[in-house]
Amino acid sequence: MLVDLRTVALMAACLFSATASAGEDGSVAPKGVVELFTSQGCASCPPADANLKKLVEQGDVIALSYHVDYWNYVGWTDTMSSKENTERQYGYAHSFGRSSVYTPQAVINGRDHVKGTDLGAINTKIDTLRDKGQGLTVPVQAQMKGDEMEIEIGQGQGRADVVVAYFTRKDQVNVLRGENGGRQMEYWHSVYDVQTVGMWDGQAMKVTLPAKTMGKSKKDGCAILLQSSSANGEPAAILGAAMVMAGRKRAP
Repeated sequence: MLVDLRTVALMAACLFSATASAGEDGSVAPKGVVELFTSQGCASCPPADANLKKLVEQGDVIALSYHVDYWNYVGWTDTMSSKENTERQYGYAHSFGRSSVYTPQAVINGRDHVKGTDLGAINTKIDTLRDKGQGLTVPVQAQMKGDEMEIEIGQGQGRADVVVAYFTRKDQVNVLRGENGGRQMEYWHSVYDVQTVGMWDGQAMKVTLPAKTMGKSKKDGCAILLQSSSANGEPAAILGAAMVMAGRKRAP
């Protein structure tokens, strides 16, 4: 398995260990994964961004925010947007049999979606999927050991990728133009890079990544997602997850 130097550096940010944990203190096993697709240029998104913060504080789910780039033409370029985030959202759309995307969209466990502005619907969907056996059913653990990071995946059924999503804990952005012009926006767990670091075939496995540059990255955390793919390779059901926070938070 090849791991590029950027991945090594980013992994070094993950200094605290977590055992299938959701809360930032690493104390609660996650009952689901919420991925919010949002934009600084979307007038409907601020309530959803506030909900993501509530989910982070709620502490029983892994909550991630992906800034898309298709709003950038409407007077303001999202400072955290990327085409990769947009491609991930379109990948989910294809997996769900949809031809279009929207913001703010909350994808739950890679299996279904609801409006990001409806916190009640998000939590209800998490519970419904778990009750149907579509929650996080495969144990995932991640921890630092010396100059290495160890990711352990338990047994289960199916095949999936071991995906690491790197994020900043908190960002504050002064939006100068566009639909949110003149507002200072707050964003939590904004993903800036996603890497596939291994493949899982249903058997227990371990992925070991080097962390020789530990402590040099300013980034704040990473989520490990055990994620299956559709027949065409688009992101699909998330079977297990864990989160690791950096030891030293940077000022937003």
